[in-house]
Amino acid sequence: MKRMTTGKVASFLMASIAVLGPASAMSAETYPSKPIRIVVGTAPGGATDITTRLVAQKMSERLGQPIVVENRPGGDTMVATRYVREQPADGYTILAQSLGFLTLPYTKKDPGYGIKDFSGIGPMTRAPFLMLVGAGGPRSLKEYVAQASAGNLSYGHGGVANAPHIAAEAVLRAYRLNVLPVPYKGNGAVMPDVIAGRVSMFFDAYISSSAHVKSGKMRALGVTSAQRLPAAPDIPTFREQGVDYTFSVWLGLLAKAGTPKEVMHRLSDALRYALADKALVQRFQADGAEPYMLSPEAFDERLASEFASLEKVAADLKLVKE
Repeated sequence: MKRMTTGKVASFLMASIAVLGPASAMSAETYPSKPIRIVVGTAPGGATDITTRLVAQKMSERLGQPIVVENRPGGDTMVATRYVREQPADGYTILAQSLGFLTLPYTKKDPGYGIKDFSGIGPMTRAPFLMLVGAGGPRSLKEYVAQASAGNLSYGHGGVANAPHIAAEAVLRAYRLNVLPVPYKGNGAVMPDVIAGRVSMFFDAYISSSAHVKSGKMRALGVTSAQRLPAAPDIPTFREQGVDYTFSVWLGLLAKAGTPKEVMHRLSDALRYALADKALVQRFQADGAEPYMLSPEAFDERLASEFASLEKVAADLKLVKE
């Protein structure tokens, strides 16, 4: 058997690199070469599902491949997140998520993932919440504060440390109000009790509560956005009412950590293309949301910053992991 000299080994390695380099570049350039899946951790029909389907349709135009939206509800969205975590980091199976992606590690002993298991492609939308009471409830935030200060009230939320719970607690703490929180299995389950007056209020997205507000079954006392919503210009912001407070929840797309940067930016480019569509922007605004664009790098920074800030929220709420 002939031995290769040092010079020959070096020449062989350089030749190998020359061969592998173009192949690797070619792989990135040809992405995507097959359909892409976006996994949603909620049932069909919710805000995350609807938003993802609208965005996926436009992204598909840009990428030249079909995008299939697959619902895998369960475990407070953990089923979907764990599933995507186990898939190859190739950009063909990505995850649609929301703020719960960051809060679950603070509320579950074994969420089955860490935020470093994923990289951000980019947010799709962000939306504020409305503070809602039943038709027989107070007619203004000032009146609610007076009632809560004088008596024993309770409020509902759709799950410990979810976005509506955090939004409600922030406002109550700003007014130093002691209102008993009552957890439900989802915000949809709270709504009938608010309408009936069994709990004093809850915080909910405009898209899911606006029909009841328009019908008069519920009344919105404030919105957590910086400015009034174009879809509901008669609802005052909390800032207008003396509370320097804004809050919005994002819906975004994530890929498994280790997905090639070229693929991440290809997906990000398609997402930006979708969010620039005028018809889509109008649809989001009609639903009380707005398109929200960040690069993958900026989105990762946003996720890390929010996750760190939620540590204090978890401590303030005295959260116990289940």
